[in-house]
Amino acid sequence: MTEQVTEPRLIDRVPPTSFFLVSAVFHYLGPSFAVLLFAHVDVLGVAWLRIASAAVVFGVWRRPWRVLRRAEHRNVLIALGVVLAAMNSLFYLAIDRLPLSTCGAVEFLGVVVLAAAGTRTRRNLVALALAIAGMFVLTDVRLRGEPLGFAFAFANCAGFMLYVILGHRIANDEDKLDRLGASMLIAAFAATPFALQSAAPAFTHPVWLLWGIGVGLCSSVIPYVTDQLAMARLPRATFALMLALLPATAAVIGLIVLSQVPTARDLGGIALVVLGVAVHRA
Repeated sequence: MTEQVTEPRLIDRVPPTSFFLVSAVFHYLGPSFAVLLFAHVDVLGVAWLRIASAAVVFGVWRRPWRVLRRAEHRNVLIALGVVLAAMNSLFYLAIDRLPLSTCGAVEFLGVVVLAAAGTRTRRNLVALALAIAGMFVLTDVRLRGEPLGFAFAFANCAGFMLYVILGHRIANDEDKLDRLGASMLIAAFAATPFALQSAAPAFTHPVWLLWGIGVGLCSSVIPYVTDQLAMARLPRATFALMLALLPATAAVIGLIVLSQVPTARDLGGIALVVLGVAVHRA
């Protein structure tokens, strides 16, 4: 009797790096739209609109509350939800004070540690060194200029590390998107007491409300779903090092959407980061 060969699903035929590239674009496209909305709605209010709208989308799409009824991974989902709420709020507080490319570079700092922990080959050490050099060139930290902004940026950096670690804990589960949706529901509950009042003005302006929902789709639905699809097929160290692209993505989107023109130093940093990713081998 011949064995039946199972045809791979379309989603399995797509290279995992493609999912990451989609995530890299939307990771900062949504926040750039959020920066424009800050002129009308308080920063924490925009963060709440992002989290809450994503929670509604996941609720309708995945009905993730069914996952929360099971004890398995419940603590991980709760932790991830709290991290998402804190990370998103801190990032928005940072980009309200600093250029998007600077926040993207600081966000990458903690991820370097994760990449270094999994690096095994000389080639990957070279790639990591290039990416670190590019990150430092891009950051060009001047703490005296905006100390509070950098405090928020570094706190978000710590949250982003936890997001990568916890995200990999659920990325290989068959119901990973349900688990992600459950974490987003928890994030909405965690953020509501602190930020709902700040979001109140949007409920009387339909355009602002739709704008906030669009921020949620671009920031917390598309990138997080594609992150999970990439994490499921990439080792943590590989995924972490590929995140070196994010400062470059932030600089490009900051230029296009927010007219934040990068300097020659910024362009040099971007080149080093991209070169590091090109040299890297899983």
